[in-house]
Amino acid sequence: MSRIGKKAINIPNKTEVIIDKNKKIVLIKGVKGELSYTIPEIIEINKIDNLIEITRKNENKEAKSMHGLSRSILNNMIQGVSIGFEKKLLIQGVGYRSQMEGKTLILNMGYSHAIRIKPPKDITIKVENNTTILISGINKETVGEVTAKIRNIRPPEPYKGKGIKYENENIRRKVGKAGK
Repeated sequence: MSRIGKKAINIPNKTEVIIDKNKKIVLIKGVKGELSYTIPEIIEINKIDNLIEITRKNENKEAKSMHGLSRSILNNMIQGVSIGFEKKLLIQGVGYRSQMEGKTLILNMGYSHAIRIKPPKDITIKVENNTTILISGINKETVGEVTAKIRNIRPPEPYKGKGIKYENENIRRKVGKAGK
C-alpha cells in the first residue's frame, strides 16, 4: 500500500471541504481562496469529521500511483487555501535588478532589453530591495512554475554565481582558468 496515500489529511479550522461523489469533484474553500480537484475514477475519498481518507478501488499499478498522487494534491490544496505557498528568488550580479510596474515584473538581466513578466491571476509577485523577488499564491504547482520560469531567464552560472537563484539553492562553483 502507498505510504503517502494511506495517511489521513487533517482539515484545519476555517477550511471547508465539499466532496461531490456524483461528479467526482472536491471543492476546498479557505481563508486565502478556493480550489477544486477532479478525483480519478479508481480513487475513493471519504470525509470523517476533520479528516479526509483516500482509498483505491483496486490494486493495479495505475491505482497505486494515483492513490499517493491524489493524496499529495489534496494535501497541497488544503495547505494552499489555509496558509499559502511562497518562494523567494535572489538576483546576483553587477547591473542585474528587478522592479515592479503595476502587477508586471520587470527584470534587467544584462540583455539588450528589459524582460517583462505578467503573473497568472492567482499569483502575487513582490520585489524587495531590487535583488529579492517573492512569489506567492494558493496553488503550489503554479507558484513553482512561475518561479522556475523567472529563474530560467538567467540561471546562475558556475564560475561567479551570477544570475537568478532560489533562496536556499547551493551553486556548485568551478575553478576558472589558471593564469601564467
